Amino acid sequence: MPMFDLSRRGTCTAGLPVSGSMASTSSLGAILAGGQSRRFGAPKALAEIGGAPIIARVRDALLGAAADVVLITGEPGLFAGLDLPTRPDAVAGAGALSGVHTALLHARGAGYGAVFCVACDMPFLSAPLLRHLRERWEESGAHAVVPASPGPLGFEPLCALYSVAALPEVEARVRRDERALGGLIDALDADRIPLTEVLRFGEPNTLFLNVNTPEDYQRALRIARRTPDTRQPPGALTAGDTNEPE
Repeated sequence: MPMFDLSRRGTCTAGLPVSGSMASTSSLGAILAGGQSRRFGAPKALAEIGGAPIIARVRDALLGAAADVVLITGEPGLFAGLDLPTRPDAVAGAGALSGVHTALLHARGAGYGAVFCVACDMPFLSAPLLRHLRERWEESGAHAVVPASPGPLGFEPLCALYSVAALPEVEARVRRDERALGGLIDALDADRIPLTEVLRFGEPNTLFLNVNTPEDYQRALRIARRTPDTRQPPGALTAGDTNEPE
C-alpha cells in the first residue's frame, strides 16, 4: 500500500490552506497518534489517500476549525514533515485517554479554552463539522461536544471538542486507570450532537471512518475515487462499506 514519506517537507498537503488564520482563537486542534497500527501492519497515519497521507488530511481539516494544531505522539520523527509541534503523553500507558489528557494540558498551558481531540486515521474528517462543534461549545459552555454516530458507542469521542474545564475529571480517570472514553463522555457535562444534525455535514459512516486495517484502507480508497474533490467529505458508502472503528 502507498505510504507517504513525510521527510519530503512541504509536500504533505491535501490541497487545503495550511493556516489557522480563519479559525477561532478559542480552540486548539490535537491529533492523537499514539497507536501501534498493529492491525494495519505499518504506520496507518502515513497511508496515502487522494495524494496525501491520512494524517495530513486530518491536519488540514483541523486547521479549518482551530487556531493551531499539535500532534500528540511518542514518535515525533515519524511525522517531522508535517511541521507541527509535538507532545508525548504526559502519562504513558492509558491509551487514547492519555492523548486527551495531554491535549487538554497543552491547551490550558497555551491559553486555549478548548481542544479538538481527533484520531490520526480519519481521512474524511470534515472542517465544517468541526466548526459546528466549536460553535456549539461557544454557545453552551459544555465540558465536551461530541457528535452522534452509528458506531458501537453511539458517538465519537475522538472527533470531539473538550473544554479545559473537563481536565479534573480526565485527570481523575487517568489516576484510576479508567481508560474508556465512553465512560468519560458519560461523566462529563457533554453536548451531544444528534445524528440528524451530523447528517448535514455528510454520511456519518464516511465522516468517522477509521483506517484500522488494510480492508478499511481499501474502502477509503474506493470512497476517495468516487469523490473528485477529496478535501470535502464524500457521499454515502456503498453496500458493504461500513465503518469499523478501533
